[in-house]
Amino acid sequence: MRKNVGFHSVRSFSDRRWLLPFLASLLVSFTLFMATIFGLFSSQNVGDSLSLDIVSFTTLDDFENDSIGTDRKKLLDQPAIMQEEAPRIAYLITGTKGDSQRMRRTLQAIYHPRNQYILHLDLEAPPRERIDLTMYVKGDPLFSQVENVRVIAKANLVTYKGPTMIACTLHAISILLKESLRWDWFINLSASDYPLMTQDDILHGLSSLPRNLNFIEHSPISGWKLTQRARPIIVDPGLYLSKKFEVFTTTERRELPTSFKLYTGSAWVMLTRSFLEYCIWGWENLPRILLMYYANFISSPEGYFHTVICNSNEFKNTSISHDLHYISWGYPPKQHPLYLSTKDFNRMVKSGMPFARKFAKGDPVLDKIDRELLGRANGQFTPGGWCNQTSSDEMAEQCSSRGDDSKFLPGPGAERLQQLMKKLMSQEFRNGSCSSLQYDQTKRDWITPKKPA
Repeated sequence: MRKNVGFHSVRSFSDRRWLLPFLASLLVSFTLFMATIFGLFSSQNVGDSLSLDIVSFTTLDDFENDSIGTDRKKLLDQPAIMQEEAPRIAYLITGTKGDSQRMRRTLQAIYHPRNQYILHLDLEAPPRERIDLTMYVKGDPLFSQVENVRVIAKANLVTYKGPTMIACTLHAISILLKESLRWDWFINLSASDYPLMTQDDILHGLSSLPRNLNFIEHSPISGWKLTQRARPIIVDPGLYLSKKFEVFTTTERRELPTSFKLYTGSAWVMLTRSFLEYCIWGWENLPRILLMYYANFISSPEGYFHTVICNSNEFKNTSISHDLHYISWGYPPKQHPLYLSTKDFNRMVKSGMPFARKFAKGDPVLDKIDRELLGRANGQFTPGGWCNQTSSDEMAEQCSSRGDDSKFLPGPGAERLQQLMKKLMSQEFRNGSCSSLQYDQTKRDWITPKKPA
């Protein structure tokens, strides 16, 4: 019995060997804990980013109390600051089979070293045509120097009336944001669009405007569009197939949404970087919900951005209901606009619009626009203050050499654009917008209009 007791007592004593490692680990843990505590307090005192990361992470699920979202709203509510630096524009030019030459011409007509350009020739175009367009961009010495023209290599299939046009547009915007390129506004054009004034005219005219304005023609969807666009459910084959087919409609009809209001308008827009960051990054769920909703909506390019901006409390007061295009719809208006020709030239100029559509391939009116409005020679860039030039006879040729891109030579087009903007900022025009604010020309700020007595 004693042997057994002695054995157990020795074993019990030997088990205490864990005490030394335990005490050592306890001491180390206590030291690290105290160091962390003092480190946190010191980082709070010096404004270390760790505390900010914790706050932003723990409050992402609560948009009502999100300090980051609140700060952003405060910034949007502040008076618009007129920036000293001239604006920059990001252009998307889209086309399909047989449009590469027209896209080149439009690019030359609207080119400016300050801007960014993305060209998308859709999947219906043969590979040879896309390669030729890419080689043209790569082979131009000015494009290689400035590096502001890109051709989308992995083309998307764009179906008329389907959501694939929105997918193409969001794809281009994502590229512009991912590469952290400098731009203030985004403009989408097709191969059948053409400018009615120089980039110097446009950039000079936009320099006096707040950078938070979104030009997007819109109105609440009503009438025949409710039954022919809002209620049908469509499927776009371009999302699933490699060849272009017409969209087809299901037999089912949907009810109108109750959580947001539907808007419609022109597919041609000039949108701000901040609004498009909201659409792509979506710090709240509205852009994603509406993107899914418009995935099977007829003519979604004429409704997606419009519905997002007019249902967003942050951005609806920045909307101007205009697409900055001269378009002839005829009477009564049909589904497609009329082709413009020389007989429309004077009306286009008097409109003050910076762009017009639609133009047929090689129509003589384009040569007239080049000659009388742009001062552009065939196959050359539209001249401007950025060109290294010595005489008017050499302007077109010497625009292949880059000078100061912050120097503008505005012409009559700038005056026409100024008159147009004055009209668009008026209270009478903005009464039809989803915005509830009015632009004060004297204060250069948005104000809430007074209610009539």
